[in-house]
Amino acid sequence: MANACESTWWTPISDLSSPDGLRVARLTKPHGLKGAIKIELYTDAPERRFVPGAVYRLQVPTESPWHGKTLELAELKWYNSHPVAFFKNINDRSAAESLIKAILWIDDDTDAPSDEEDAWYDSQLVGLRVLRDGVEVGMVTLVDHLPAQDLLHVQTATGEVLVPFVKAIVPAVDVAAGTLTVTPPAGLFEELPDEPADDELPAEQLPTAEAPE
Repeated sequence: MANACESTWWTPISDLSSPDGLRVARLTKPHGLKGAIKIELYTDAPERRFVPGAVYRLQVPTESPWHGKTLELAELKWYNSHPVAFFKNINDRSAAESLIKAILWIDDDTDAPSDEEDAWYDSQLVGLRVLRDGVEVGMVTLVDHLPAQDLLHVQTATGEVLVPFVKAIVPAVDVAAGTLTVTPPAGLFEELPDEPADDELPAEQLPTAEAPE
């Protein structure tokens, strides 16, 4: 699980959820000749998601020979800070290449307790009612995990608003109550009036040129 950064007070648990479970990784390219595969993690808890014996459902095209099958993890290693997975019965580079771009899914366990405060799964945040000054202004529909910060997609009556998930803007999350409180800067949830052009200003507000000395 990742540590919260200075600008982010909460700890994202960035498993992407669906009715079929949690998306935890994507297989990116073979590593070496013995079937190892580099992976892109979609989870902040690889030590919990990637243990020997863990089984993953595969999201692959229907024409793939791996469609409808599963993989069992033998070991996860780190090479130069990059995770590399070894799977049972994947013993050579050709087998590894046949799995590239496959996405790994596991069963959703959002009821499992977290050992960190202020930590939520995406699936716990999606669907929360967004409150501003006690008034509901929208609903969370998606969580985007970006390098700089995480963004909440909030659907409002007038369209979608992207809300940075930082304490200054999202001071409170109450999953039990189904709400998330925002204190957004001006202009985030509404259009700000345009600044009037000089020819629209009253005469007394027009800038004046200084007289030459």
